[in-house]
Amino acid sequence: MAGRFEGKVLFVTGAARGQGRNHAIKFAQEGADVIAVDIAHDVDTVGYPGATQADLDETVRLVEAQDRRIVASIVDIRDRAALISAVDAGVAQLGRVDVVSSNAGIATFAPAAEMSEDMWRTMIDINLTGQFFTAQAAIPHLVRQGDGGSIVFTSSTAGLKGMANLPHYSAAKHGLVGLARSLANELAPHKIRVNTIHPTNVDTVMIQNTETKALFGGPDITREQFAEAATPMNMLPIPWVDVDDITEALMYLSSDAGRFLTGVSLPVDAGMSQK
Repeated sequence: MAGRFEGKVLFVTGAARGQGRNHAIKFAQEGADVIAVDIAHDVDTVGYPGATQADLDETVRLVEAQDRRIVASIVDIRDRAALISAVDAGVAQLGRVDVVSSNAGIATFAPAAEMSEDMWRTMIDINLTGQFFTAQAAIPHLVRQGDGGSIVFTSSTAGLKGMANLPHYSAAKHGLVGLARSLANELAPHKIRVNTIHPTNVDTVMIQNTETKALFGGPDITREQFAEAATPMNMLPIPWVDVDDITEALMYLSSDAGRFLTGVSLPVDAGMSQK
């Protein structure tokens, strides 16, 4: 039986690990080829280690293990020209692009009054401007193909409500909602749908690190202690969701099942945004 994305191509940023890697693998299992990019090194102002070349190589291996093709590049999404070149090269090899997962992002924490200019600018440049560049790199291909497509920005619960110590992150993630709604109007005549996903905490390196744990009781707390401390953030009694939960939402928004959804902000947040 053919997969949901047989003959399609996924373009995903932040593909070396976490949500991005999971998106690449699961779409490959459903028949898609993949264009993958990742910065693959540490980012200034971010307190946890970045992905590596080895991580991106492992994503390539795992996609190819599904008997699908993948074109992977080390690209900083703040570099518009490099991002466009990477997508162009991927389309040249794979023939097209159908689904855009604008997933790459960072998390840092500081009260507004104490936040450095570098921390603010790095956040906005990656979590908002880089997302715009991601869309810009793909839109000409989606329009030229003439048969529609899907762009999905990974926002956050912080894109639906304000959170203390995250003014820069909340601003960027709220900004993605405005960007997506604008693009949804602009691209609808081309049958290109644009939506946002809003996860609660997701069980990846972005939260499973000493900097984030320090906010919940100390950098050395155990996973179980962290889970107990994080659970009250959500309405449902869970501390975080799994990467598969976000991938399934992405697949729904990008498949025929979601063919009439555009301009939608979809929470996958265990009720956090309503609490």
